[in-house]
Amino acid sequence: MTVVCLCTVTAAQADTVEVIALGDSLTAGYGLIDQNGFVPKMREWLEERGLDVRLVNAGVSGDTTAGGLSRVAWSLNPSTDALIVALGGNDLLRGLDPAVSRANLDGILTVARDNDLEVLVVGMEAPGNYGPEYKAEFDAMYPELAESYGALYFPRFFEGLYSVGETPAELRDVMQMDGIHPNAEGVDLIVEAMGPAVAELVDRASD
Repeated sequence: MTVVCLCTVTAAQADTVEVIALGDSLTAGYGLIDQNGFVPKMREWLEERGLDVRLVNAGVSGDTTAGGLSRVAWSLNPSTDALIVALGGNDLLRGLDPAVSRANLDGILTVARDNDLEVLVVGMEAPGNYGPEYKAEFDAMYPELAESYGALYFPRFFEGLYSVGETPAELRDVMQMDGIHPNAEGVDLIVEAMGPAVAELVDRASD
């Protein structure tokens, strides 16, 4: 009887799709109690739709695309099936050269490809104060890299918040006091908007 039970558990585990969410403070759930962060909320969203997913939080506050590249390989497990890449916000805060950010993201996607992982690339938009050339180059790297690697693409991490507004004043009720990180209500909106893309990632990884 013990052997039968162990076999059953092993089979069930084999059906679970493991997804690593590689990101920064937005992924890590900065400023929020654990259950209100992006990963726990997304995990809950997926489970409510009957998807068997192990969503692992690999978000590190303050991380740039370079930081993500430096740790992506050791963040993966033998059981990892897919990767969410949500980096670039701290590159913007530091005004880093988009060419450098692009090279780092390219390196992350290369690691994913070498490990036969399905990927969802989550974009980020540069503000206009860096100038039109910077913005164009930065914004374009996400869809271009996603297409190049055959990855899924979601245009903006904050996509769900734009149902509320776009200016700091309009977004005040869904952001923390710093105006950079979403509060619990904001996370709910982000997850609701991004959820279908993550579900598609899970579907791809389970094929």
